[in-house]
Amino acid sequence: MARPLRIEYPAAVYHVMARGNQGRPLFKDDKDRKRFLQTLEESCQKTGWEIAETERELNAKSRCHNSRTDPCDL
Repeated sequence: MARPLRIEYPAAVYHVMARGNQGRPLFKDDKDRKRFLQTLEESCQKTGWEIAETERELNAKSRCHNSRTDPCDL
């Protein structure tokens, strides 16, 4: 069953994530991943959405924040 449509609010911030079903990879290969990112970029341009950070950037910041011996400058 599909989720109901998200109610959008002006200047709201939404957390969006994508995962494969049952722990499987989300993309078949790098070409598939690049196609997804291109489609996402096109959607952002059409809708005015902005991508603040990628999961990789957030994970790096989290590791640095949680590290007591090696602070990072991100």
